[in-house]
Amino acid sequence: MFDLLITDARLTDGREGQDIAVLGDRIAEVGAGLAARGAQARERIDAAGQLVSPPFVDAHFHMDATLSWGLPRVNRSGTLLEGIALWGELKPTLTADAIIERAMAYCDWAVARGLLAVRTHVDTCDPRLLAVEALLEVRRKVAPWLDLQLVAFPQDGILRYDPARDKPGCTDSAFDLLKKALDLGVDVVGGIPHFERTMDSGRESVRLLAEEAARRGLRVDMHCDETDDPLSRHIETLTHETQRLGLQGRVNGSHLTSMHSMDNYYVSKLIPLMAEAQVSATANPLINITIQGRHDTYPKRRGMTRVPELLAGGVEVAFGHDCVMDPWYSLGSADMLEVAHMGLHVAQMTGEAAMRQCFAAVTEAPARILGLEGYGVAPGCFADFVLLQARDPIEAIRLRAARLVVVRRGRVVATAPRQASTLALDGRPASVDFMIRRPG
Repeated sequence: MFDLLITDARLTDGREGQDIAVLGDRIAEVGAGLAARGAQARERIDAAGQLVSPPFVDAHFHMDATLSWGLPRVNRSGTLLEGIALWGELKPTLTADAIIERAMAYCDWAVARGLLAVRTHVDTCDPRLLAVEALLEVRRKVAPWLDLQLVAFPQDGILRYDPARDKPGCTDSAFDLLKKALDLGVDVVGGIPHFERTMDSGRESVRLLAEEAARRGLRVDMHCDETDDPLSRHIETLTHETQRLGLQGRVNGSHLTSMHSMDNYYVSKLIPLMAEAQVSATANPLINITIQGRHDTYPKRRGMTRVPELLAGGVEVAFGHDCVMDPWYSLGSADMLEVAHMGLHVAQMTGEAAMRQCFAAVTEAPARILGLEGYGVAPGCFADFVLLQARDPIEAIRLRAARLVVVRRGRVVATAPRQASTLALDGRPASVDFMIRRPG
């Protein structure tokens, strides 16, 4: 007797008519005809030929700032630097309860969207480490239904920020604060080298942070080169430190938007170096297309990093949501299919295989970058998956498909009605659901 049986599912690899049997919190069997052969379960869900996918994963987010849009004011220029300044204005007024309340609300949205794993950066440039302690509490609260991975992120730079500015008499350095956050249980070492005062300081920050990660045996995820400046090349330093310290497969470079403007010859050298060092990349399509190119007139750069070229060069690439209703971005709703949809357009990934890569960029690829254990729809994996109102990953992106059922550790944690519109047109169907049905 199984606990849950999903029947007649399509999987992301194209298999049809698949049954998924769950026992406890793990997938016990996947195959055609399990129900027909008499498999019994306490709960049964008919997928009706629709797509069952592993859950969505967001490899790059800022949960300490989420849902704070308009506090204390709106980012009028839409630039990264005004967003950082605005966050600096907001930070002294924050309370742990407010951060927790907004983060918990966002996690509710995430579960409803089938987003069951998030890597969030948390600002350590605060002598109180207020956001760190708040998100550690959120991580504990949401653990039964969402994997929350925290990155120690020195928003104002580990060499640039002086904690005594915010707390006179404080003797800790910004690097000390980051290390304290790691001591409290933050999972990943972050950084922002392009925001340090000089290029040399940026390179030094990468070295210090990578060495700290190596000493502690932690992963690394740095904001790298989130700028239109083609001479911002801190990803090169991060790749070198990865090789030097033996961190292969544990390091991610986020944003990498300067690569959009770099010389093609230099990029032809850089991408193989990243692949050799097993450094992954996370692009953030909604935010990169919004924030980058703000100093351009026309032509205006798209700003997102070179996703197709990175993939072709053997670099693991994920898409992140980055921001939702915060000082940098006024929109968003925890929908990773919206992220994939934007990434597909900005990167011009319109071929069939490329569109499937965009779906993988919000599921399988970020799961590997986060090092999630037991991820996938296969025997032995955790029973975490999403039933989508779509027949394949491409249709799911096109429709931003409804998450009909979300399952976490074998338990249904969210459901949604089918999307359809009722028509009152003579001689035409009574309703439409926007799905294409081809004969045969």
